[in-house]
Amino acid sequence: MGDPRVLTRAQLLAAGVSAFEIARDLRRGELAPIAHGVHLRRCDHDALDDTGRHRVLARHLGSTLSPGHVISHVSAAVLHGAPVWNLPLTRVHVSRPPSAGARRRGRLHFHAARLSEADLATVDDVPVTSVARTIADVARTAPRPQAVVIGDALLRSDPAAAAALPRILDSACGLNGIARARAVAGFLDARSESVGESLSRVRIEDAGLPRPHLQHEVVTRDGRRFRLDFFWEEFGIVGEFDGTGKYSDRRDLVAEKFREDALRDLGFEVIRWSWMELDHFDVVVQRFERARARTRRT
Repeated sequence: MGDPRVLTRAQLLAAGVSAFEIARDLRRGELAPIAHGVHLRRCDHDALDDTGRHRVLARHLGSTLSPGHVISHVSAAVLHGAPVWNLPLTRVHVSRPPSAGARRRGRLHFHAARLSEADLATVDDVPVTSVARTIADVARTAPRPQAVVIGDALLRSDPAAAAALPRILDSACGLNGIARARAVAGFLDARSESVGESLSRVRIEDAGLPRPHLQHEVVTRDGRRFRLDFFWEEFGIVGEFDGTGKYSDRRDLVAEKFREDALRDLGFEVIRWSWMELDHFDVVVQRFERARARTRRT
């Protein structure tokens, strides 16, 4: 099912709803404002999370843009379907020609940018920056963990964007954050399958641990094939990120226990971590070091 349609003040007035009735519905909470003069039905508003509401607003505002203006940065990432972690979504980001300047106005954040045809795309008839350009813009302007989350996801959905990134980064030489963007681009990996796995890679790198293999496949003694979130082959250590809701019922939990037993039967150490431990990754580092010490003794 698609996103709900916004209801603008102008649309409501044209449909015969009076200004008094609009104000009344806003007071009652039957309409929920998402920008000045732009509303959603309360039931539609509450059914969406922050990313969903941003997507609806970006799509609406994008359909009203002047020529040469395109949805960009984190807003383009949302329209391209990327998950957003820990980034503000209060404003819709728009890139426009340098002559128009950069500024913030209401729910819009305008960026001055020179864009080539290769930097442009459309999503649901809304003009947006291309996947590769979006990755570069987010990598320049967002903190590294958040940029990696978006970049990994966009490369996973559009692997061809990786080939376009070097050209875009070269064309952005001299822009603020370009060195950071190059570092982020070099770190991205489409094999990360979730926000948690992308953040785990950042934490592993920042902790100084060796880089693991991602989605490595092993065959158990009874012929079953398992893909591993993280695998340090040189140490025989398997790393697994446990996202919220990974085990929907007891059968899933039992199946995971059998899986872990099968991995240990191959001689591997298995370490796990959760969302909470991503914010206290020293606990995971200690777990890794203990596992490495055990493999040295065997």
